[in-house]
Parts: sequence; structure tokens; C-alpha cells
Amino acid sequence: MAETSIFESKIDPVYQAGGALVAVFLFDVAGSAVAAGTEDVVNNRWPWLCAASFLLFFALFNAIMSATSANLMKYWGRSIYSFLGLAIGSGLLAWAFSGLSIYQAGSYKWIFFVVTFGYLVFLSMIAVMKKVVDFAQKEEWNSPKLRQRKRKR
Repeated sequence: MAETSIFESKIDPVYQAGGALVAVFLFDVAGSAVAAGTEDVVNNRWPWLCAASFLLFFALFNAIMSATSANLMKYWGRSIYSFLGLAIGSGLLAWAFSGLSIYQAGSYKWIFFVVTFGYLVFLSMIAVMKKVVDFAQKEEWNSPKLRQRKRKR
């Protein structure tokens, strides 16, 4: 039986974001349970750490998965909406579990900003790499087209 890579299975960005949001919720619940037992292990910024961590995880995983998409523009649209939904949803969960707004959570406002900017950069890099690979696959490598150069005389 041939094993298929996770990158060959096309996972919709909405499901990726939904899975990450469920993971944020589970880690927030686990952090609250640990904090109820002892306050030394988990502080009140733990939910914001979980939200930022899974947002970064989604950004990396989703950008890599976009390389295998057939229609890049459709995938990008769904990805960006999913990212926004995950950012808002995980932020609301973090606020609900910690009682701190993003402005009170210290540097997490900037972490969210950097992860969002990095996500857009990741998507752009993957798109450029995909275009280069598509172009390279169209060229005939046994006898590439010779391009005429205009020489100055």
C-alpha cells in the first residue's frame, strides 16, 4: 500500500483554521486546569501565547499547502478569510480565558501583527516559487529555446 504525503492530500483552508481553533480551545482549557491547581506554572497570558502559536502554525502549514493547490487564487481567498477568522476566533478565546484584551496582553499585539505580515510574505513566496517551477516545467530541457540577444555594435 502506497503511503500518501500530507501535502498530497488537499486540506481546505477552512478545515485547517477550524482544526487550529479547536487546538487553541483545548490548550486554553488545559492551561486553565493547570492554573487552577497552581498559579506558578501558567500565567494569565497563556491563552494569548496559545493563540499566537497556533496562528503561526496555521500560517506556515497553510502557505506550504498552497503549493499543491490547483487554483491558487481561489485557495488564497479561502486562506486569507480562514486566517482572519482564526485570528479573530483565537483572539476572542484568549480574551475570554485570560480576561485581558490584546492591548493589555503586552507584546502579543505586535506578535499578531508580525505573524499576519509573515503569513502574507509566506503566501507570496510560495506563489513565486510555484510560478518558477511551472515555468521550468514548460521549458524543454533537452533543447531549450535559444533567445536572440540584441548586441550593441
